[in-house]
Amino acid sequence: MKNQQFIDRSLKNLWHPCTQMKIQQAQSLIPIKRGEGVWLYDYNEKKYLDAISSWWVNLFGHNQSEIKKYITDQLDLIEHVMLAGLTHEPAILLSEKLSSITNLGHAFYGSDGSNAIEIAIKMSVHYWRNKGCPKKNKIIYLENSYHGETLGALSVTDIKLFRKNYASLIKKNNPIKTPDWRYADKGETSESYALRCIEDLEIYLQDNHQHIAAFIIEPLVQCATGMGMYHATYLAKARELCTKYQIHLIDDEIAVGFGRTGKMFAFEHAQIKPDFICLSKGLTGGYLPLSSVLTTDDIYMAFYEDKIEKGFLHSHSYTGNPLACSAALGTLSYFENHDVINQNNKTSAYISERIKTLETLPISNLRNVGMIWAFELEEASKNTIKKITMKAIKNGLFIRPIGNTIYFMPPYVINHVDIDFMIDTTLEAIQSYV
Repeated sequence: MKNQQFIDRSLKNLWHPCTQMKIQQAQSLIPIKRGEGVWLYDYNEKKYLDAISSWWVNLFGHNQSEIKKYITDQLDLIEHVMLAGLTHEPAILLSEKLSSITNLGHAFYGSDGSNAIEIAIKMSVHYWRNKGCPKKNKIIYLENSYHGETLGALSVTDIKLFRKNYASLIKKNNPIKTPDWRYADKGETSESYALRCIEDLEIYLQDNHQHIAAFIIEPLVQCATGMGMYHATYLAKARELCTKYQIHLIDDEIAVGFGRTGKMFAFEHAQIKPDFICLSKGLTGGYLPLSSVLTTDDIYMAFYEDKIEKGFLHSHSYTGNPLACSAALGTLSYFENHDVINQNNKTSAYISERIKTLETLPISNLRNVGMIWAFELEEASKNTIKKITMKAIKNGLFIRPIGNTIYFMPPYVINHVDIDFMIDTTLEAIQSYV
């Protein structure tokens, strides 16, 4: 009965995100009381393995003592102070550390991923205006991309479900052919397909570069479209073209940054330097909402003027909140102290070996980048996917498929026993209905 009390109160008083509430009311909402490591516990003490890191944010497990200490120590000093006209040590330290690991600087803080995208888009367009090129005001993006759900972010998102109801409010920009390997011709390698897509990109830039401020891209993995993965060659060549045609490259690392792809940041696979990098989700290890945009000296100096209107006047009340910055410092400290990237690569190898047991099922496109795995149940109906999901949850595995794509993005601290549970429970759930 404990669970049901919270379910009833939640459905009565909360409007849940990315949810059709009528459908949710007919399904089982899970009220969570606490977390420990990769596990979530409801009010009846039933546990669920968090196989998607609570929407891709939780890097080192729930209730992680090292990150918690950074937050509580800061709480004894000051909980919040505005960042206009004032500054504080957590924001300064975090900015220094982010600069050292990204090779970019001048960190500008936001509240979440969508806010970071808004900041980067505004900075790029404003930069060109300050440089005397006001016609460079378009942003291009990949087909099937997702960059958030505020209006500016939706203008560079190409998922119809999120866009269509707000079309009249959204600035029209242009999608570019996606290098997602699922769209390649039969027998075509991921690299060959990436190069073919680059040819399309260059043709478009040749004709339109004078009106384009920036190209925004999810590096290596287009997560919200169902973990669409592509070759790093595309990212490297896109950087070359953006430089050639004087277009900013905005690197949206919100979902894949901080070790998720096997390196600290996905852009490292292509050995490039973007003009902007957008960070959030794992930035605080999943403990507090925070985002950051870092950029180049050239872009920063374009705003460094006597005229106030040439300054970047974006803000929000909680910009650079000390508690959130402290959580991020705790997260970066954990990376430094625990050899996370190397350990992730070992964990990834084990999961990749264990997941082969699913190949006996009618699945397709089994794929992996770093600590992300995905596959499709091509012939499964929406109702079948729902049944598989509910079966997994009933058996203690929390997954949230995207269409007919089932994916895993577990916290990095998942051990072999829990990995075996994740794979075996998925296998059982699929076998029950397919």
